[in-house]
Amino acid sequence: MTKKQQRKMTIIFLVIGALLVAGIVMTAGSYTQEEDVVTVIRDSVIHDTNKIDLFGLEVNPGLIAGFAVTGILTVFALIVRIFVIPRFTLVPGKFQMVLEWLVGYFSGLSETNSPRKNRLLGAYVFAAGFYIFAGTMFELFGIQAVTTSGHSVALPAPLSDVNGAIMMGCTSYLFIVLGGILNNGVGGLGGALKEFSLPISMSFRLFGALVSGAIVTELVYHYMGLSYVLPVIIGVLFTCLHALIQAYVLTMLVALFYGEVSEPSEKKLSKLSAKAQKTKSQTA
Repeated sequence: MTKKQQRKMTIIFLVIGALLVAGIVMTAGSYTQEEDVVTVIRDSVIHDTNKIDLFGLEVNPGLIAGFAVTGILTVFALIVRIFVIPRFTLVPGKFQMVLEWLVGYFSGLSETNSPRKNRLLGAYVFAAGFYIFAGTMFELFGIQAVTTSGHSVALPAPLSDVNGAIMMGCTSYLFIVLGGILNNGVGGLGGALKEFSLPISMSFRLFGALVSGAIVTELVYHYMGLSYVLPVIIGVLFTCLHALIQAYVLTMLVALFYGEVSEPSEKKLSKLSAKAQKTKSQTA
């Protein structure tokens, strides 16, 4: 970029900044706030006022968002499986490269942390990670729904509802328990049940991380002086970071604990070693 182009870009940014400042000054005092910031934040976390009618039942917007994300991902998976995967070639295209990289990453994650029966683990962490990422990015689209009181609200990320976060944490914990049973029987079940606080920690880690971003965004939107351009940057930044970080954290935790409970006990290892030695001696 030449000096002349840099000068033009600087002038453009200065003009845009001046226009934003002028807009803030000119609109000061010309707006009213229907709700105080405490009410706005409370509703974005608890969802106890803005309910949506679902076949006669009043439910949280997060449930509708969860159904929408699940449906979108299911349709997308079916389209990829039926129409895209059969057309894969030896020289991959861009989409094929991305899909193979994702499958390879989660497969490697499961193999690294659980050397036994890791195909089921790889499938679960892939599905859970993709759901967390897609569900968190879903709120950026601002899809509107009408509440029972007649107001319009944007559907939030499914896991920003504490119920959705708890279900994800409990489902991941039950999968870990299942891994312990499949690999070590009753002994694996006992080892998994020792981590009784795991579903609570995973649930509230997800919930706290996603809600913190929502609260910061609500605070920025609430004050008119900060509501020019800045909310867009903050909203997109927080959403993308949370989508990537929380998907990585939960899948890593599930893989680690699954590998831990699926490790053979010392008694089982000794039996396997004795069996291997016996087989070796018979072969010799």
